[in-house]
Amino acid sequence: MVALVGVLLVVFAPPAWADGAPLGADLHVAQTLGERELTVVVRRVEGAPAPVSVDVVSHVGTAPGELRLRAVPPGGSAVSESVVRVGPPGATSTTLTIDRFGPWDLELDDGAGNTARIPFTVLERVTQTWERATYGGFVAAGVFLVLALGFALRRGVGAGAVTAGAGVLVSITVAATAALLSASTPVAAPALDGSRPPANMAVRAEPARAGSPTAVVLDLTDAATGRPVDDLRAQHAAFVHLVVVSPSGVLSHLHPVRAAAGEYRAAFTPGEGGRFAVSAELSRAGAGVAQVRGSFDVAGKPRASTVPSGPGKRAAGTAQVEVTADRLVAGRPTTLTADFGGPADLQPWLGMRGHLVVIGPLPPGAPVGEAALAAPVWAHAHAMVPTTPGAVGGEPDETVAAYDPHVDWTFTFPRPGQYRLWFQAERGYQVLTAPALLDIAATPGGTP
Repeated sequence: MVALVGVLLVVFAPPAWADGAPLGADLHVAQTLGERELTVVVRRVEGAPAPVSVDVVSHVGTAPGELRLRAVPPGGSAVSESVVRVGPPGATSTTLTIDRFGPWDLELDDGAGNTARIPFTVLERVTQTWERATYGGFVAAGVFLVLALGFALRRGVGAGAVTAGAGVLVSITVAATAALLSASTPVAAPALDGSRPPANMAVRAEPARAGSPTAVVLDLTDAATGRPVDDLRAQHAAFVHLVVVSPSGVLSHLHPVRAAAGEYRAAFTPGEGGRFAVSAELSRAGAGVAQVRGSFDVAGKPRASTVPSGPGKRAAGTAQVEVTADRLVAGRPTTLTADFGGPADLQPWLGMRGHLVVIGPLPPGAPVGEAALAAPVWAHAHAMVPTTPGAVGGEPDETVAAYDPHVDWTFTFPRPGQYRLWFQAERGYQVLTAPALLDIAATPGGTP
């Protein structure tokens, strides 16, 4: 009897979702593909073979055209392919198919020689032993109950009905015991790899002339072996956040595409000549977020800086943004606010309601790009999206336009001096950037 119950537990035990929710979440990845700034959302996949829903979000200024999407397993050829047309700002959806669990690449090809390869993983649900025993026990109890009723109706209360009834009792006992003991069942510690060395970055721009499109190429190598780094993980909806600062202080927030192992590329049109500073934020598997800096030179003449000094109103594209600060003293928390005005219709960009880049202290009057390269502080702060109780699948995407235009950050300037700041938020599928120049005073009695 016990052996029969054990067989039924294994055969009939269905997979169960932990806490009633499927494993995995949506993957949001920003990509600077050619001249297009896109956000690609790979919706969570449940099982394999299975369809994969992909959303491509285009922004203001995105050139209309077709993108060819492919689902490719490692070392293999495309399993499925689809074409989406991007044009007006907004989201376009399509569906691909995967045929196995494990790692995959989502390829985006714009037909103009630019291809992005986005790695994602389809996870297989692993059912715990106690889950099999619990669910299988109840299934077995149902089977034995049907057998007991069948024996009783055909032959009366005999040996068959009694045996099947005992099977019901044993099955329920096994299921209840497994459920009660589940809380004390030890959980295997997840495999962690926190020993990854840092990544080195070499920056090149080919060609680099003011007013002409160029390709900014990042070559990432392992600091211990020199081999290409190909284990980046998405953090804040991008594999690499590339901040580019021009000689006059114009900031560009790009998201290079993975072109090959250890090689990331982003199209960029410099508006002036001189030295451009770059900072790349990235995260290797099993390690935390790291920041690496570099620079590249552009032929041509630099422009004069026109950033307004101090708090107050300033232009961010076609919008007027008011910047305020409660106190500008080094070593103490400062609340910085950017009011983008208008209704509560800001959209989450890179999973956040707002972004703030802080660089300094900088020598007054020096070319910003070259000075930023050596600045002791290069910070990237965020204004979080309010949590949604009961939400499943990850953060809201850019189709949600419902957030307060009054965006706050808290930041501590570690040293006195002159800082450059850039406040960013998204509205109407357009990223608004408001620059600021703030002078931070020393703490009375000395900066801590």
